[in-house]
Amino acid sequence: MHTAIAVTAPDLVLPALDRQTPPATVLAPEMPLEDALARTYGLIESHGYLIVLYPASVPGAVHRRLHGVRSILESDRIALLRLELPPLAVAVLAHQLRRLSLCDFSPGILGSAVRLLTHYVHAGALLSSVSRLDHVPVGLREHAKSWVPGSQFAVLASPEPRLTRVTPGGTVPGGPQYGTELVVARGQSPSDWVFSTLVPAWRVHSVREATLPADSARWWGSGRLVEFAAAIPDLSILYQLVASVRTTECRWCGLELIGDRCAFCCSPVAAGSAALTSGAAT
Repeated sequence: MHTAIAVTAPDLVLPALDRQTPPATVLAPEMPLEDALARTYGLIESHGYLIVLYPASVPGAVHRRLHGVRSILESDRIALLRLELPPLAVAVLAHQLRRLSLCDFSPGILGSAVRLLTHYVHAGALLSSVSRLDHVPVGLREHAKSWVPGSQFAVLASPEPRLTRVTPGGTVPGGPQYGTELVVARGQSPSDWVFSTLVPAWRVHSVREATLPADSARWWGSGRLVEFAAAIPDLSILYQLVASVRTTECRWCGLELIGDRCAFCCSPVAAGSAALTSGAAT
């Protein structure tokens, strides 16, 4: 029985490339409360535990709905993980978690592994303007250049914020130093810069296209964009990455976990255990 994975919008579900990857359940905010309660309860009954991933940028009503459902069900087997990542990166991370849910990881380890995996997702976008970009620091010079016709900006939101004006022959510094798959979602921008420049510069192993999440334009402050996210595609490497981290037991709910906080009850681990875990992860 694998842990169930859920997201808050259909466009946060990447299509599986094999028959083994479990589907993700969509807990859409417009779903009637009774239906949301029934679906969530059914997932817990059939899978034991449920992990819900969603961008921190969602409206407050979505966040309150999820916590309301968990409170009404009075369940400690639901992990609500609000991620400071762009929408496409959340979809990529959810896809990784769906694949890892087939492995022998306990629900506590799987839920707490999300924070670890976010450090290995390089998420960004090609933008024609950064004048309305709020999630990455923008200097006055970049704001001014946004008004120049034909300007383009390569922006990284994760793992470290970076902003670079696109120039002939230029690329985005801070790319991954390991093999990745690049997931690309096109908005209204006709540019092929991601394919012609970023792909060879980052030496990605493969490229797949996805539907642009509906919330991406709001997150990046522009509909003229190409969003991208580079992540580790190899399940064996993902498994080794998670399995190599020292585990501990949550002092509140008793679940096994990695990192410094339980994904299900949000209880921090003891100071000594946190130090050991952090040391093993670096």
